[in-house]
Amino acid sequence: MNAGRTDRKPKSLLREYSEAIVYAILLTVVLRAFVLQAFRIPSESMLDTLLVGDFLFVNKLDFGPKIPFTDTRLPGLRQPGPGDVIVFQYPEDPRRDYIKRCVATGGMVVEVKDKDLFVDGKKRVEPYVKHIDASIHPGSADPRDNFGPYTVPPGNLFMMGDNRDNSTDSRVLSQVGFVPFENIVGRAQMIFFSIAEGEHAWMFWRWPTAVRWNRIFSIVR
Repeated sequence: MNAGRTDRKPKSLLREYSEAIVYAILLTVVLRAFVLQAFRIPSESMLDTLLVGDFLFVNKLDFGPKIPFTDTRLPGLRQPGPGDVIVFQYPEDPRRDYIKRCVATGGMVVEVKDKDLFVDGKKRVEPYVKHIDASIHPGSADPRDNFGPYTVPPGNLFMMGDNRDNSTDSRVLSQVGFVPFENIVGRAQMIFFSIAEGEHAWMFWRWPTAVRWNRIFSIVR
């Protein structure tokens, strides 16, 4: 026996499994806090880009993840911009998460005229937008189809649902309004699962028809 050598008692199988489980939990917590978080789509406000029953991963690295239990945000890879589909904390209740598309950032002027979106006076081409109601709301009491012009304050985003006639978003200034950058959770990146809503849809024998196989692993654009 070599001098100074100490024989170590081998770990028990239970201890090895316990350590592996703890490490896996810690890794999951770190990934969820700083890299990717899973979300489920509960509403129709982003049709047809996102469907009720879509499950997606949200990328937190792009815009910088928040350090848990603080307001400190780590540096991101880039700034959010028009066209990004973003999950954010509802300004009136940060415990609730919303998902909408960013259409303008700080300093840009937003206006909606008879359903058409204008940013800085130029009409936006939005192939992803859906309209389910042909009627035009005048805008005095309902900003759905006519809104603004308003200038987005610095450090804020203007968010709108792709299903423009059925979305509570930044057009409703008294509820959502301009979304502060610090409310951002992350950018919607990929749908990893999708299942049609309905009775018994989760029963495995319904999966051949209930699961939307063509949406699995599709990139959110």
